[in-house]
Order: sequence, then C-alpha cells, then structure tokens
Amino acid sequence: MSILAATGDAGFAILNWLILVPAVGAVVVAFIPRGREDLARPVGTAFSAAAGALSVYLLAVFDGSDPGFQFESTRSWIADLGISWHVGVDGISLFLVVLTGLIFPIVLAGLDPHGDPKPYTAWMLVLQAASFGAFLALDLFLFFVFFEVVLVPMYMLIAGWGYDRRRYAANKFFIYTMAGSALMLVAIIAVVSLSASDGGITFDLNTLAERQSLATNTARWAFAAFAVAFAIKIPLVPVHTWLPDAHTQAPTGGSVILAAVMLKLGTYGLVRFGLYLFPEASVYFAPVLVTLAVIGIIYGALVATMQTDLKRLVAYSSVAHMGFVVLGIFAFTVTGLEGGILQMVNHGVSTGALFILVGFIYERRHTRRISELKGLQKAAPVMAGFFTVVMLSSVGLPGLNGFVGEFLILIGSFATRRWWTVVAAAGVILAALYLLWAYQRVFHGAPDEVNAETRDLLTREKLVLAPFVAAIVFIGVYPAPLLDRVEPAVDSLITHIEDNSNYRRPDQPVVVPAPTQSEDTGAETGGEG
Repeated sequence: MSILAATGDAGFAILNWLILVPAVGAVVVAFIPRGREDLARPVGTAFSAAAGALSVYLLAVFDGSDPGFQFESTRSWIADLGISWHVGVDGISLFLVVLTGLIFPIVLAGLDPHGDPKPYTAWMLVLQAASFGAFLALDLFLFFVFFEVVLVPMYMLIAGWGYDRRRYAANKFFIYTMAGSALMLVAIIAVVSLSASDGGITFDLNTLAERQSLATNTARWAFAAFAVAFAIKIPLVPVHTWLPDAHTQAPTGGSVILAAVMLKLGTYGLVRFGLYLFPEASVYFAPVLVTLAVIGIIYGALVATMQTDLKRLVAYSSVAHMGFVVLGIFAFTVTGLEGGILQMVNHGVSTGALFILVGFIYERRHTRRISELKGLQKAAPVMAGFFTVVMLSSVGLPGLNGFVGEFLILIGSFATRRWWTVVAAAGVILAALYLLWAYQRVFHGAPDEVNAETRDLLTREKLVLAPFVAAIVFIGVYPAPLLDRVEPAVDSLITHIEDNSNYRRPDQPVVVPAPTQSEDTGAETGGEG
C-alpha cells in the first residue's frame, strides 16, 4: 500500500480535497462581481482542472494490488446517530473518480453555455463536487446527501440553459429521481435501525456489510428499495422515460455530464451498496434485474433506430448501453463485473463525445432533425472523421474501447446468464444498425445548399474532442492498466457475495485432494471428492 494510503488522515487527505476544491471554486465564482462575468469560466475551469489533476495523482499513487479501500478519511459528524464523514476509494470507484475529474474541465473550457456563464459555471462546480462525494462516500447518510445534491445543479442546468421544453424536462427529471431517492432513504433508516442491536447504531458501510444481521426478507425488501432508486438513475426500463427528455432539452455540457457521470451513480450504487450490503438479496433479485437490463438493451436500440432527432437517438442509445452494464454486474463473475465497470467508463467517454459532436452540429445548422442533415462529410470532413471514430467505439468495433467492455460482459455473463446473454448479443447488432444508419443519413450523400456551407471543426473544438478519441483508442488497444486496478476489488466483492449467500461462481475451480498410496497395503486413500 502506498504511503498516503497507509497514513490516512495523518497524510494529505486527497479525497477530501477532491470534494473541497470544486466546492470552493463554486463559491469563488459566485462572488465574482457582476461586471466581470467574463472571468467566471476561466476561474471555474481552473478549479475544476485542479480537481482533475488531483484525480490523476490519485490514479498514479493508487495501489493496484490492494482490494480494499485506500486513502480513507474518517471524521465523526453526528456522533449520537453514528453518522461520520467517511470517504475512501477502491478499484471499483477509482476510474469513475478519474472520469469525473477529467470530463468537467473539458466541458467547462470547451463548450459554450450560450447564456449567463457565471451561474452555469458555479452549478457545474457544485455538480462536480457532489459527484466526487457520491463516488467516495463510505457512510450511507453521507452518500445519500451527495446523491441528492447532484439533482439540484443538474435541474438548474437543464431548466436554465436548455432548449424549448427545458422546464418540463427538468421537472420530470427531478420528480423521477427524487421519488427513488425518498424510497432509498426509508430503506437506509430501516437498515441502520434494525442493525443497531449488533454493536450500536452506525451508518458506516463497511460495518453494516460485515454485520449482515438483517433477516432474509427484510434484506430483500431493503435491497428492492435501493434497486428502484438506482434503476431510476441508470435508468432501466420501465423507469427510463425521463432520460430522453432530459438529454434532448439539456445544454450540450449538461448532456455530456449526465451521460458520462450522473448515470453511473445508478450502476455504481448497485455495485457498492446493493451487492455489498445485501449479497443474498442481490442474488435473489438478479434474474429480475438482468431481465430488465436485456429488455432495455433491445428496447433502447429499437427505439433509437426510429428517432428523427439525432440527440434523442444518442439518448436512447444510453438506455441500451447501460443495460449491458447491469447485465455484467449481475452475472456475478469477475470477468462480467470487470466488464460492467469498464463499460461505465467507456460509455462516459463514447456517449459524452457523441453529445459534444451533436452539439457542434446543432451550433452550425440549428437543427438536430436527421432529415434536414445530409452530406456533411463533404462540407466538414474532419468532423465526420471524429464522428466516425466515436460512433464505431459506441458500436463496439474491435480495437476501440466499446468492444473491450461489451466483450468482457458477454463472456462473463454467458457462464451464469446464458440465455439472457444470447438475447443481449442481438443488441450489439442493433447498435450497429441505428448508429451506422444515422451516420449514413447525416454525413453521406450530396449536401444541399445549406448543408454545403457547414463549417468544419475549429482548432478549439478539435482539442475538446482529442482527449475522448485518445481514451477510446488507448482503452481499446491496451485496457490492462484499468483492469489490473479493478480486478482485486471485484474479486473481493464476489468472494463477499459467496460468503454471505448460496451463490458459487462458475469460474472458481473445485480443489479435490489427490489420491495417495497407502504404504502398508498399497490401496488408494483420499478425502471425499
């Protein structure tokens, strides 16, 4: 373990600073004088980039061989209720933290909000701080606070800087996610209260997971409440209807953050809290969740194929891609869960880049209707090239990041969810159908007079997209650095599920003692196989 991880609070509390830096940045931006609003984005980007630099440093010093939580920081918060400020990072949350750290400064620096930059930048920084907190929290109450805080800035971003139906979309987003969160709060209180007899009341995740003191039916009800809250956030069918509206009406930066970071709070929550706190219940409900995931894969792809709005098409593709993540999670194999975690990152990179490109197209043509876009490849060949790479990564072309995640999910799921996996594989084909067809209609053919005048990407816009393409190619060609850091934590979690349920992983070899030769009689003896 690294020195920083070993010293904990005695050293540099890097996880606290990850949350604090963008939060302080939001306050600083809020106090920028009205006459100097032009400073808001540069100042906000500087604070966001500082947090991003801390996340990269965290990645550099993270001990990839340690399956436990590192860099933990614990402070008593509300002692009488057992609530504490407890944060930590492991291989499961590491790359989601890094993704959060890197994507926010890119959005702030490279995407114009087309409105008042001061409150926009402040809300973005609040959202970054709360997202860090949700991925790092190891106290249930602390997690709930951050899980709720992220709703406010996203609501403000959609309602304040979105398009024509932005208020309707923002309200729908808030009501859906708030309803799920209320159900989760009830479950948290129930879990903490019913576990209190075994050593006092506590909201600490590790302590509650080790106790495993809830009755079987109680744990199943609690898991169901958590699962509904996280299913809405992912979102899974049938609680997905808020997502296409939110994505379509949100500003480009809001859509990127929603796809890259906020949706991952749902899948991450299932892994960190669902599987860890309720191993037996997660095994019990796995067929239901896998079925919903596969339905989402096929449904999302089919509906995406029929969309006439390019941004709405990308939004429905998220429903399909997040279904793959849930399938990998509830395969309960190391390979499947690794693929699910990697696909969370891949989706954030690929779909985030797709939303940026759709935003660039809208800025030039002031429309997202596919029927009004044609032949853009001739007018904007560089933009078409970027779109091709990002689109193929979302399809799952070998050599790009999407292939690695989907391949691991399908391989890992086939051992335990065979028929679900067979059906889900059709989603890969459908993804190629709707994305390639959309690309053909938008970029191929002879452009009309308006499309022929479409401006190609500026240098600034190329620089915005370059990190996404670099990540797409790097992960696709060499995913080992990511998987090596994820695997110990994933293996530990699967072991925890085995120890607290009747589940046994199919990839775990059964060791049978070899027969031995008796010295006296020559007869074979050995333990029971």
